[in-house]
Amino acid sequence: MTVLPIRIHGEPVLHEKAAPVTEFDERLRTLVADMFETMDAAPGVGLAAPQVGVGQRLFVYSYRNDDGAPWRGVVINPSLSMTPPPAGPADEDEDSEGCLSFPGERFPLRRSENVVVTGVDSEERPVRIEADGWRARILQHEYDHLDGTLYIDRLDSAFDRVLLRIVKKRGWTGPGNSWNPMDERLEG
Repeated sequence: MTVLPIRIHGEPVLHEKAAPVTEFDERLRTLVADMFETMDAAPGVGLAAPQVGVGQRLFVYSYRNDDGAPWRGVVINPSLSMTPPPAGPADEDEDSEGCLSFPGERFPLRRSENVVVTGVDSEERPVRIEADGWRARILQHEYDHLDGTLYIDRLDSAFDRVLLRIVKKRGWTGPGNSWNPMDERLEG
């Protein structure tokens, strides 16, 4: 397995709708294994294929439940249904979110409390996940990546100036930016 470079804001693949997966072969299974390896090394709780430069509709996730049990898997060609997010402003602590493709930053974002994700795994077996709370947030975040949306695209416009300063200061205005979890560990 290989730890892959994670693409950063400005990279075109992060801002485009990903294509459906059509070939379920050894190459796909290797990509999934490499994505798990990359997510774990980052460390992260989810990783979508566009974040490693692959414009295909799949993501991996990994999170420990409150009881310490692992919740880990892959969803390929997912569909997402959800209840509307609660009304009101995002809470700075409860709704704080980060992203491996906008590393080192966290911002408050309201998300739906309940989601259902369906798709298939790397062996084309059906997957259905009903999730709430933090797990629902993870699934929505990764699903957004497949539609070319970063979580910062969903933030309240009050953050626009802050985001613009970060992007300009770090040089994330165009393609060619990535980071490798084996070279450095960023929390985000």
